[in-house]
Parts: sequence; structure tokens; C-alpha cells
Amino acid sequence: MNKIMKFLDRYLMPLANKLNNNIYLTVLRDAFMLAFPLVIFGSIFVVIANLPYLNVVLGEDGLNQLRTLLNVAPNATMAIMTLFAVTGIGYYLSKHYKVEAIYGAVISLSSFLILTPFNVIVGETAQTVGGVIPVERLGAKGMFVGIIAGFISTEIYRKIVQKKWVIKMPEGVPDAVSKSFSSLIPAVFTLTIFLVIRTAFYYTPWGNIHDFIYTSIQTPLMALGDGLVATLIAIFFIQLFWFFGLHGQIIVNSVLDPIWGALSLENFEAFQAGAEKLPHIVTKQFIDTFTVGMGGTGMTLAVIVAIFIVGKSRQLKELGKLAAPAGIFNVNEPIIFGLPIVLNPLVIIPWMLAPMVVTAFTYFVMAIGLVPPPTGVIVPWTMPIFFSGMLATNSLAGGILQLVNFVIVMIIWLPFLIAIDKQYYDKEKKEETAKN
Repeated sequence: MNKIMKFLDRYLMPLANKLNNNIYLTVLRDAFMLAFPLVIFGSIFVVIANLPYLNVVLGEDGLNQLRTLLNVAPNATMAIMTLFAVTGIGYYLSKHYKVEAIYGAVISLSSFLILTPFNVIVGETAQTVGGVIPVERLGAKGMFVGIIAGFISTEIYRKIVQKKWVIKMPEGVPDAVSKSFSSLIPAVFTLTIFLVIRTAFYYTPWGNIHDFIYTSIQTPLMALGDGLVATLIAIFFIQLFWFFGLHGQIIVNSVLDPIWGALSLENFEAFQAGAEKLPHIVTKQFIDTFTVGMGGTGMTLAVIVAIFIVGKSRQLKELGKLAAPAGIFNVNEPIIFGLPIVLNPLVIIPWMLAPMVVTAFTYFVMAIGLVPPPTGVIVPWTMPIFFSGMLATNSLAGGILQLVNFVIVMIIWLPFLIAIDKQYYDKEKKEETAKN
């Protein structure tokens, strides 16, 4: 065990620290969080529009009318999430470089829109209608183009600003006017580059960079991210980083969130369209709701309940009382640092094993159709288990699956907790005997 920990400390931890401190991954994480309150808003009305038995209460016509009215909420938030991500990338990356962040944001957004086709194909005759932005390009299908455009445009913009290729206005000119003129040359230069890129791709077999990125890069990456093996590897590293005291979800999610997010958006679009079967099992909600997120990373709410069942030592009993209220709402720092889990070789087996077993089991039951995959609706991370499972899948089966997963985690942890509790209990008895 000592040799393994020394090996991980020497080779894995430097890589984890680099990923954790990488500015591009940090910006990407913050950009997605920018959209979080908007996506939650849209998700609430998706849930309301798809509540069970609404057709019985309202009738089919009433339900269709309600959905027509409420669908504006997700269409204006979740369906165009790429716009928020692109804006966030431009803003936070510009802020990091200490250049005018708001102009970085709007230049990033405009660069993405320049690359986006302003036409849709409609009807059986495949007629092309111009002057219209396809919503799908602003959602899942345009996610990778948006991320790439956001980073490249902001890098071009900030380098021009830092080289002082700007128009300087005399003193006394209002600050807003001065900043606008200072950003004029960087904006024109950056947007011209993206216009050239758009023009170049017009003469390729793809016709635009969106279709090139989607078919050549995004689709293969999404296929990889949707697989069980890649998901298990991701879960393994999330748990491993946390064992060493590093925030595994931030490190791993920073890399994989664009893939999982695009998968979620495709599920959401299919769900909104009334598809009988959603295209993906592994999505952002699959990871957050059914694997690492039941009681917090490692599904530690089951560990807390197991402590109440087997705990005889004062230390574990007090830890359970302290950790339970937070654990219900998926905050698990008390159990991670109180048991402890960090750097505790006694718990590394259940800590690593339980989430991977549950991930494989969840994937299997969704693959065979016992439980529907997540619909793409964003569930607040503080939502207690059972309720979060139902909301994520729009099905009672999702909540029941979480309870089954809960029991699986508890069974895996029980023998290890019994051993730890016995160790603590014997130590407390010796201390009491010594005092007497």
C-alpha cells in the first residue's frame, strides 16, 4: 500500500495539480456555471410541463396548450446553452488576462455567430430558408464550435490589446466611449479572422465549420464519453483524487463536462421532441444524480446511515450526527474529513469500489430499459436522493434506482465500517480503563 501511495504521489498528483490549476479548464468550468441558474429555471418548467397525469387533469388539448406556453422557458435557456458558455469563456478568460472582460465576452459571442450558418432546411423538398439561426446550432450541436471559438477569439483579442494596438482617446472622453474605441481594432481584427474561416469552410464538402467539428471531433468524443468503460475510468479518478484530498469532480469534470453537457443537451432535445427512446445513457445528470452525487462524492449518505446501524464507538456516533444533516443535501465534507476518507488506507477499497459498482449497475438497468435515462433536465445538486432521481429521469423508476444504489453502497461499506468502529471502540475502552 505504501509503495502504491508513493507512486501515485510522485506521478499522479503533479498531473492532478496541473489540471486543477489549468487556466483553460478553470475558465471552462466557470463558463458552464454562468449558465447554471438559467438552466435550472428552464429545467423547472420542463418538469412542470411533464408532471404525471396532467393529461387526465387538463385533457390533451389543455396539456398541449400548457406545454406551448411553458416551453418558452427551456427554449430560451437550456436549448441555447452554448451561447452562455461562449459568453462566459470570453468574459472569464479576458478577466484572467486583465483586459476589458465585457468586450472579450461579446467578441467571443460574435465570433461564434459568424461561424454559425444563418439558414435552416425545411419541408420534404429540403428548401433552404435564410436569415434564421437554427436553435440546434446554439445547443448541443454547436457546443464544441462554441468552446473552440470562445477560446481562440479571446486569445486573439487579448494579444492585440496587450500589444497596445488600440485607439487611445484623449482625457475627458467618457470612460464607456474610451473603452469602446480601445476595443475597436481588436474586435475588427478578431472578427475578420473568423469571417475568413467561415468563408474558407464554405468551399469545403462540409459547407461550414459546425458540421466539420460535429462529424470529425464532437461525435467521436461523445461516443467515447457515452461508453461505460470511459465513464468508469472517470469515476475511478474522481474517487482517487478525492482520496488524496483533491477535488476530484472539479479536476475530472473540467475535462469531461463539455462532452457530458453535449450528451445531456441531445437527450433534452430528444425528450422535448417526444422521442420514444433517448439517445444517450451517460450524461451530466447520469454522473451527478446516479453515481458520485448521492449524498456527495462517493455516495456517502449511505455511509452515514451505515454508521447509525453499526456504530458503537462514540467517535462514529458523533460523526454520524454531525454529518447527517449536511449529507441529506449532498454536502459530505464532514464525512470525508471526519471519518476520515482522505488518506485513510482502511477505506480506500469501499471508497473506490462502491461508486464503480453502482455506475456499472445503473448503466446496465438503463441499457436494458428498466429505468429511463436522464432527460437532460438539470436537477439542483442539493436535491435529496429519490427526488433527484425522479426529476432527472421524469420517472418514479429513477428514484427507486437511487434507493437500490444506496443499499448497494451500504452493503459494500458495512464490513469496513464494522472494522473501523471496532478499532475506535476498543481504543475508547482502553482510554476509559486507563483513566479509572
